[in-house]
Amino acid sequence: MPTLQSSIQSAQPDAAPVVEPGSFLTLHYRMAAPGGASIINTFDSKPATLSLGNGELSPAIEQRLLGLPEGTRTTFQLAAGEAFGERNPELVQWVARKLLNQLGDPDERYSVGDVVQFPTPDGMGQYAGAVQQVKDGDDAAVQFDFNHPLAGQPVEFEVHVIGVL
Repeated sequence: MPTLQSSIQSAQPDAAPVVEPGSFLTLHYRMAAPGGASIINTFDSKPATLSLGNGELSPAIEQRLLGLPEGTRTTFQLAAGEAFGERNPELVQWVARKLLNQLGDPDERYSVGDVVQFPTPDGMGQYAGAVQQVKDGDDAAVQFDFNHPLAGQPVEFEVHVIGVL
């Protein structure tokens, strides 16, 4: 025969699922640079779906999500360099125009601020570089910054955890 205590417990809803390593998440999020300018914002569109641990978010951001119950909406600050590492001057490199012509369209025109996708050496992925300078002439080349645009900067991350599987 059920007791009063067991009847009360069974009437309470189950606790909300909590974000754990490997969780599949549906969430809205906004990532902002210093000054508050949004870099990514899904709140005005379709929510994102992702698996924790697959590299879709930086490890520092994933760490902050761990333990959040489904339904949580919060904002947290990440210190300069915490979210996307420190800026690495070695990731600012000149690429010969000859090589760019081999990798892509020889008629492509590059302008400062353009973001260009490059294949990884194994051909299985891509990485991006932002054009910093363009040098024409006999030694034509383009200088790219392969650092993440937010490397070395503080980041604000707002999240609404919609679903956790």
